[in-house]
Amino acid sequence: MGKLFGTDGIRGVVGENLTADMAFRVGQAIATVLEEEKGSRPTVVIGKDTRISSDMLESALMAGICSVGGDVKPLGTIPPPAVAYLSQQERADAGIVISASHNPYEHNGIKVFSGQGYKLSDAVERRIEEKILSDAPMKVRTRGEIGRRHHGMRQLKRDYIDFVASTVESDLAGLKILVDCANGAASATAPELFGRFKAHTDFINYAPDGVNINSHCGSTHLEDLASAVVRGGYDVGVAFDGDADRCLLVDEKGGTIDGDKVMAVCALDMKRRGKLNGNTIVATVMSNLGLHEFCRNQGIGLICTDVGDRNVLEKMLEMDYRIGGEQSGHTIFTGLETTGDGEVTALQFLQVLARSGEKASVLAGCCATYPQELVNVEVPHSGGVKEKIMASAELADAVKREEEALGGDGRVLVRPSGTEALIRVMVEAKTAETAKDVASKLADFIKAMKI
Repeated sequence: MGKLFGTDGIRGVVGENLTADMAFRVGQAIATVLEEEKGSRPTVVIGKDTRISSDMLESALMAGICSVGGDVKPLGTIPPPAVAYLSQQERADAGIVISASHNPYEHNGIKVFSGQGYKLSDAVERRIEEKILSDAPMKVRTRGEIGRRHHGMRQLKRDYIDFVASTVESDLAGLKILVDCANGAASATAPELFGRFKAHTDFINYAPDGVNINSHCGSTHLEDLASAVVRGGYDVGVAFDGDADRCLLVDEKGGTIDGDKVMAVCALDMKRRGKLNGNTIVATVMSNLGLHEFCRNQGIGLICTDVGDRNVLEKMLEMDYRIGGEQSGHTIFTGLETTGDGEVTALQFLQVLARSGEKASVLAGCCATYPQELVNVEVPHSGGVKEKIMASAELADAVKREEEALGGDGRVLVRPSGTEALIRVMVEAKTAETAKDVASKLADFIKAMKI
């Protein structure tokens, strides 16, 4: 992992470790690397979410790009998958997203897609980082070599909405849907998108003010949506996160339909229609045991990668699999897009729901959810303690003992945090009590280790 680019771009609290000055230099670095690769003036599309800081960072990025001779096409407020899609459609050299996804409003981030709509390779990210972190100035242009900002990009948002609407064959007639836009990027696209269909759709949390993004709403806070679905007699509720690249749902009873259940429902439908390439789902090691059980029962393969939608997508592309994702709601349909798209995910699930004629709770009930207990164990920041604990034979033996005791009716996952001085202990079992007991026992074991 680089010094600036994490698992999903550059992230930070705006005004502290993510500043306008940094965004300016990031823009310069991106455009400079693109020009080195292309050999001519690059073009970059830029989209943003609704955070109060997004306008400032957008201006700084555009200034940086133009200062070294790149051209910019600003898309306005729009989800990241739209940036990925429009990067391809506009034959741009890259697409930049200004968003911190599900994080609070004071955070923001800069994520970059290639001109093909995929996340940048590690090699290109490293080259950009080297230029950002170097003291060496980048070549600033003058006179007619200065880059330009293009205007009149509003139609591009409609082009993206047209595309998303085209990914389903159903008109969703007969469904009553409640959509939570998280006061984020979906606020700019979801009302028009869902208005294309015959379903009755209402919206909540679609009036962003710069600071209310993800605030007690959206995919990370399903409680209000669940209550409103039950109270209003809706068939299903749809919840996006701040940048709308992930989607979770709630059924008519207010029960959560997480990413595992979405993948199960959609994969089973794809299998019936002969669309499930390789008869396989790609998930991460954090997927619930219920998804593993579902796949065994349905004769569907399941491959688990390390955490992160980047890892999921890499495996999908390598093996030409068509559905994968994370329990958190990042679902990827490679036959449709180059990245996870919450709005595409929602429509894929809703299409299956409309065709089935079943209640959402019954449809999603094909994939059980085992009780899960997650304990974060703090470890010292220095001295490589985290690494030493994870490499310990004693810990491996302790995990093995607990797994054997579960007897196939549960699983144990111990993994280091990629960003914090924590070791995460996750246990799934038939009962919540068992999961809690095993997780506590392993957490205590780690705390007592002498490293």
